[in-house]
Amino acid sequence: MGEQPALNELQQEIRELARDRKAIILAHNYQPPEIQDVADLVGDSLELSLKAAQTEAEVIVFCGVRFMAETAAIVSPDKLVVFPRVEAGCEMADMITVEDVEALKAKYPGAPVVTYVNSYVEIKAVSDICCTSANAVNVVKALPEKEVIFIPDKNLARYTQRFLKDKKIHYFEGYCPFHDVLTVEEVKAARKAHPEALFIAHPECRPEVIDLADAVRSTSGMLRYVRESKAKEFIIGTEVGLLYPLKKQNPDKEFYPASEKMLCEAMKIISLEDLKKSLETLSPTVKVPEDIRIKAYRAVTRMLEIPRT
Repeated sequence: MGEQPALNELQQEIRELARDRKAIILAHNYQPPEIQDVADLVGDSLELSLKAAQTEAEVIVFCGVRFMAETAAIVSPDKLVVFPRVEAGCEMADMITVEDVEALKAKYPGAPVVTYVNSYVEIKAVSDICCTSANAVNVVKALPEKEVIFIPDKNLARYTQRFLKDKKIHYFEGYCPFHDVLTVEEVKAARKAHPEALFIAHPECRPEVIDLADAVRSTSGMLRYVRESKAKEFIIGTEVGLLYPLKKQNPDKEFYPASEKMLCEAMKIISLEDLKKSLETLSPTVKVPEDIRIKAYRAVTRMLEIPRT
């Protein structure tokens, strides 16, 4: 691990407020550096929610996008979930509606619905099981049915299909704009500029981009891969925010974005001032209706019961 940077005065105030409020601050890997530095936990959205659920904290402050705060509310119904900026949404999650899911169920009767956790709670609630970018293959593989519906990310669905020749994945045409934007030409240009670097792609990237990758990993998977690799240079095919924790954990290695266009503006909305205000007021909050929460929780826990390989 790299050295922990010194916190400025505002960050110190935030830490003290968090202690006073019995709050735990969660920050996704794509959040701005100053938010990551002040957080108690930094990581992938689901792992953050699951870890926070195991703590004594009474309040969870989630620095990320809305579906992440919802997931925290799903798994920690006894805690108050504070979400500093309610307008921080997810373009991919916005692409699919409950009506879209019902239409897919009608089109492919009997096929279970596998929902990427990067979805809103209403979508999780009408699903059979959830998955992450790290365990999508395992989840679909574990289902007895030969045909499944995968939502909302077509790129993650197509990546999963590569490993499961005996199954048919019917997918929704959604995608993550800042992963889908990466092109073959940009990857080749990055490789030309950094010939010694390994290229790591996120499974939300396009199939033709994944074909060029030395490794395909989730964000936490990328952090682990780099930590364990003997290579010294890496081209990173995910949101540019991940370069900060990568460099922090591996100060002796070099990291280059596959494309500067891979920037999720929604992930940069929350400021230190927003975070401080949300701790002072314990608002805005994210609340999930109990009937919806129970259904969504069932889809999440069903995923967690699948053995890891």
